[in-house]
Amino acid sequence: MDSSEYMDRMTTLSQVMKTLSERGIHREFRMNESCEMKLDNSEKNYAPTDLTILKTYRFEGDSNPDDNAVLYVLKDNDGNRGMIIDSYGADSNYPGEEFDKFLRDIPVQESEEFNL
Repeated sequence: MDSSEYMDRMTTLSQVMKTLSERGIHREFRMNESCEMKLDNSEKNYAPTDLTILKTYRFEGDSNPDDNAVLYVLKDNDGNRGMIIDSYGADSNYPGEEFDKFLRDIPVQESEEFNL
């Protein structure tokens, strides 16, 4: 299947999230107010080297630049999988530079498994 077919099928954030959930990925990694990255329902603090980005999906609104979002699929060193969802552009879900720096420091190992 060529990539244009993937693009036609998975065009919205909600479609990708639904498919990922069907594959068992429904937990989120989130940075708290203390700039600690945590997985839902976990107290573990993650460093960038504890995580690997498996896939990045970008979504752009047709008419409103505020509709830009990015979804990252990640796994931790224990094999737990989750996602990070963030708006991008002028507005981010996370204020300050800590989140951006954290993301840049996560190793990337693109996985064909997530070519939806």
